[in-house]
Amino acid sequence: MERRRLMCIMTSVCIVIVIIVLIIFLTKSEIKGESQASTYSNTTQTTCQTLGCIKAAKELENFIDPSVDPCDDFYSFACGKFLRDTKIPDDKDQVTVFTRIEELLQNQLKLLIEEPSSEDEIKPFTLLKDYYKVCMNTFAIEADGIKTVQDIIKDLGGWPVVEGKAWKEQQFDWQWSVFKFRKHGLGTDNFISFNLYPDFKNSSRRIINLDQVELELDRENWITGLKDDVVKAYFNYMVEVAVIFGAERKFAEYELEVMIRFRGELAKITIPPEERRNETALYNPMTIRELQEKYPSIKWLEFINNVLAFTDRGMTINDSVVINVPQYISELEKLLQKTSKRVQANHAIFQAVRSLQAYLPEKIRKLQDKFESVLYGTTTRMVRWRECINNAKDMLGQAAGALYIRKYFSEDARKSAVEMVTNIRSTFVDILRMLTWMDESTKSTAIDKALAVNADIGYAVELLDDRKLEEYYEPLLNFHTTNYIYFIGNITMFKTDKTVGLVWKPINKTDWVTRPSPIVINAFYDPSENGIQFPAAILQGIFFDSDRIHAMNYGSIGQIIGHELTHGFDDEGKQYDKNGNLRNWWDEETDKAFTEKARCIIDQYNNITVPEVQLNLHGIHTQGENIADNGGLKEAYLAYQSWTAVNGPESQLVGLNYTANQLFWISVANTWCTCHRKESLRQDILTDNHSPPKYRVLVPLRNSEYFHKDFNCKEGSNMNPKDKCSVW
Repeated sequence: MERRRLMCIMTSVCIVIVIIVLIIFLTKSEIKGESQASTYSNTTQTTCQTLGCIKAAKELENFIDPSVDPCDDFYSFACGKFLRDTKIPDDKDQVTVFTRIEELLQNQLKLLIEEPSSEDEIKPFTLLKDYYKVCMNTFAIEADGIKTVQDIIKDLGGWPVVEGKAWKEQQFDWQWSVFKFRKHGLGTDNFISFNLYPDFKNSSRRIINLDQVELELDRENWITGLKDDVVKAYFNYMVEVAVIFGAERKFAEYELEVMIRFRGELAKITIPPEERRNETALYNPMTIRELQEKYPSIKWLEFINNVLAFTDRGMTINDSVVINVPQYISELEKLLQKTSKRVQANHAIFQAVRSLQAYLPEKIRKLQDKFESVLYGTTTRMVRWRECINNAKDMLGQAAGALYIRKYFSEDARKSAVEMVTNIRSTFVDILRMLTWMDESTKSTAIDKALAVNADIGYAVELLDDRKLEEYYEPLLNFHTTNYIYFIGNITMFKTDKTVGLVWKPINKTDWVTRPSPIVINAFYDPSENGIQFPAAILQGIFFDSDRIHAMNYGSIGQIIGHELTHGFDDEGKQYDKNGNLRNWWDEETDKAFTEKARCIIDQYNNITVPEVQLNLHGIHTQGENIADNGGLKEAYLAYQSWTAVNGPESQLVGLNYTANQLFWISVANTWCTCHRKESLRQDILTDNHSPPKYRVLVPLRNSEYFHKDFNCKEGSNMNPKDKCSVW
């Protein structure tokens, strides 16, 4: 050390060298880690001192790993500490920021629902509290055991695997059985799925859609059969449940193995999700008379009326329905003709038992837990009160939502969200105007559609009206029982009757009862309404805070707003016009240009292998969500730039040396920070139409020219590849 000091003293050149080295070191350190700064920010910035900003700064410290180069792996940079410090509870398959808001929501609802009823409390709130009490009464559930379900099964015609040779085959008809399933509040989609949707080509009316059956597991699981680990676990679960209900084990194994093969055959005649993205191909209207002529083995008029169980008028042979997958109906006829009634009944009855498992005693629940440990990796279930809160808000969503918003929802959140929707929509219109790959006619129609998008934010005002709530729930208000399964069945029948009652009514696109409950932590785009919906519950926490800088709100809830808006222009949404009708408004050459751009996105995601489970992402199945992720991000960012152009640049956060623009991108990533179990991640890749959260961050940011400029990422770095994809 002494020798080096003397050498430096010997010449003034040494001082210059030291200065140069320091400059180089400081310059490099500014490009990485927590001292990252963009090229446009070389002046000292003020810091935001609001409580919201101070809170946000502390929260970011629990997410960011400053040791990671943001230009190498931005997800690990923005979520690294969260991923390292978060332990997945035994009852969860994953932990996300959505999970944390869900837990907050559950705590808030628990306080409200456990509060004793007052004399002036409206009956829907009392109903909600009664439901919760019945759910929490595990003593009564254990005392009833499986008796109630056994009574229901007996009325359905009995469960062959349990009754053995005593089961009366001549008394079972799958077409007639749906009526009995319906009157017990059970699902009727055992062989054909029934849905009531707006008419794709006339969104002012509803029409019944008959579709292929939805099986619980992934299509490929069932086709693989008992060689698949998940199907094997499902089979073992079914056998154990059947034994509890009285089946002889060896006989149950034989009967249910045959049933597994039947489900494999059912899966084979369905078409996979990636083949269902052409909405026009799914629109095959015909009268019931035509349906009967084309598929004669099914008594269609009787079958449909049994499923719907109208209280006023029923369908006639001249009424129309839509067949989504005609090939499925044709193949189903053949399959059922060669399948014994025993197999059909075993399939349908287990569907019923499976749907009721959450309301059954502990010995059944433990079998469910064991199966789900294979499916999702969980080792226990959530605590009872959280489960009952979730069930209450699912079964009585409008009542629970009304109770919640009267106590907790901030009007500031609604006002700010409305402003952000306006700004982001305006930005999207500007993007459309600047596109060079769209012809002017298609561009003009696209702009008209974007401007026509309706936004429902927060909640419907009718939820504050006691009279309307009581009118809506009137059929349930005088119903009283301590039997949990009867309570569930009655509510389910009520909800189904409400839906069936809409068949003959023209669509009111502002009807509050068809809106999502305000306590749903999600957001939606409805192509038939050309509308976006943001329930109150998502306008809080990490997604939104009116007291922090706008950059973070635009990065979190702003990207979600842009995402939902872009769904109107993804590969499925683009098939609908501004009025919500299925109509091709695209010029042929422009449509080809869109397809080419979408293909870039498809290929990009197809080529990603998720190392934890050694599966590739499914680019076709996820393309709509991927297009929305990429487009929504761009719209939110440019909308924020427009906001700052009017309002001026924003301050930094205390203790964090990131510009407002950089905080936008960090907030984008924080929204998707997720700790996954491998089993859950695998199921998501196989079945979800969204890409895993990590790739909802990495891929759109790699495609963004704005991101790499804000973080000075060199071309060719991991976060700034040379080849990029963009649709909008």
